[in-house]
Amino acid sequence: MTEKIQQVMRDVPAYRWTALLLLALAMFCSYIFMDILSPIKDLMQSTRGWDSTAFGTMQGSETFLNVFVFFLIFAGIILDKMGVRFTALLSGVVMLVGAIIKWYAVSSQFIGSEVETWFTNNLNYIPVFDELGISPFYRGMPASAKVAAVGFMIFGCGVEMAGITVSRGIVKWFKGREMALAMGSEMALARLGVATCMIFSPFFAKLGGQVDVSRSVAFGVVLLMIALIMFIVYFFMDKKLDEQTGEAEETEEPFKVKDIGNILSSGGFWLVALLCVLYYSAIFPFQKYAVNMLQCNLTFTAPETGSFWAGNSVTLIQYGIMLIVAFCAFAFNFSKKKVAKYGLLSTSIIGLIVFCYMGYMRQSAETIFAVFPLLAVGITPILGKVVDHKGKAATMLIFGSLLLIICHLTFAFILPLFKGSAVGGVVVAYITILVLGASFSLVPASLWPSVPKLVDQKVIGSAYALIFWIQNIGLWLFPLLIGKVLDKTNPGVTNPIAYDYTAPLIMLASLGLLAFGLGIVLKAWDKKKGLGLELPNIKD
Repeated sequence: MTEKIQQVMRDVPAYRWTALLLLALAMFCSYIFMDILSPIKDLMQSTRGWDSTAFGTMQGSETFLNVFVFFLIFAGIILDKMGVRFTALLSGVVMLVGAIIKWYAVSSQFIGSEVETWFTNNLNYIPVFDELGISPFYRGMPASAKVAAVGFMIFGCGVEMAGITVSRGIVKWFKGREMALAMGSEMALARLGVATCMIFSPFFAKLGGQVDVSRSVAFGVVLLMIALIMFIVYFFMDKKLDEQTGEAEETEEPFKVKDIGNILSSGGFWLVALLCVLYYSAIFPFQKYAVNMLQCNLTFTAPETGSFWAGNSVTLIQYGIMLIVAFCAFAFNFSKKKVAKYGLLSTSIIGLIVFCYMGYMRQSAETIFAVFPLLAVGITPILGKVVDHKGKAATMLIFGSLLLIICHLTFAFILPLFKGSAVGGVVVAYITILVLGASFSLVPASLWPSVPKLVDQKVIGSAYALIFWIQNIGLWLFPLLIGKVLDKTNPGVTNPIAYDYTAPLIMLASLGLLAFGLGIVLKAWDKKKGLGLELPNIKD
């Protein structure tokens, strides 16, 4: 009887993939909010007075508490002690609270309020933090940016807690099965949130012909309510699994502080963690500036007022096409019949071309960058299958780093050559963005499934938390650095679409170069120590 129950809940694909879908949808919503202001950086400068330094400081604040108050370490301990279900619900609530605070900061209600006055007059100097150069605020920072930073800090605690919880949940449901495919698929779906954000954030901000940036943030808040619902549904599904299999939600052995020391003593762990921080620091901070970078390097001619391309309906149509592209590209990986398989592939390719054409006709940087995750959605499951059945995780990371270098250098030196070209610049931008998104898909498919090979099963939550904490150092530092470098290398520039992005892009390319070198070291280390990173997850 017990075997039959276990078959129902974990060995049957429909159940474990349903659990994955719930987790992925929650992360999809959180990814949207994570970059909700990224495509409207120019509007934040023109309507709220946020220059690049203020914008970068606020964006970097997302990871401040995780890094400097060590919240992610505590989150990992909570996860190992309390289990996936409790931590998932807690992360959903924390994300929502932080999001509401951020919405208030950019709303019209904040302007002229006592809260604005207080934040204008305070938090301009924070002892120790200012001396160390790591303060989340600075003298002269707009009050709305300060409060938004507070909200984003709280949201950041929740979203990073959610990230390690989802990773642990996938390990729980997929260990010994198609784990790399599951992790890759989760990230592929979650990253559609980037495209959704790029399309709808400007849409809501400009809705009705009157600019109101708070509408974009409110859209994100509603989605985080949906994410909380997804976690609640997962809670009951996961609880039923444990009841039927007789497994305990908590770890079999109590968590000990020395376990962290055991994790940190692993050379393989440090190589993977450093690779992670370098790789993600070259992607996530870039996303926050990518739209503005395109605005500064491409020449756009606004569609004629009243035309189809200037209307609201084209936004919904383009998003619908995006979903068709994503679904067909993803389903292509699972279709068994050759006719259906290549029919899905053809549909996704044609849809992608139509999507890109519509982005060009709309003449907006945000709709061009929205293509970022689409190629990744199709190839991430392929890469996951390769790692599951063939291995080569370390090799994939090396290749991904090489693509990262090429893409950032293309943005820095090739794209500006096409400024003034109505078509050439957009074509170069599309190709580079698609390749960058594809390189990004190598990480969840190869890096995250490698962690269970490096640490003991009972401290996987803490191991993921430590990696996320190290990663968060880069995610705090580089948005802030990009903003500061932009202002330093563009003195006197007040036009939000007139910045020269060469210096920040070279900085990001250098991270890719370091990741490339570290990937080679990791592969050699794996061969020497026999970590199994190049071996398949599923042994035939």
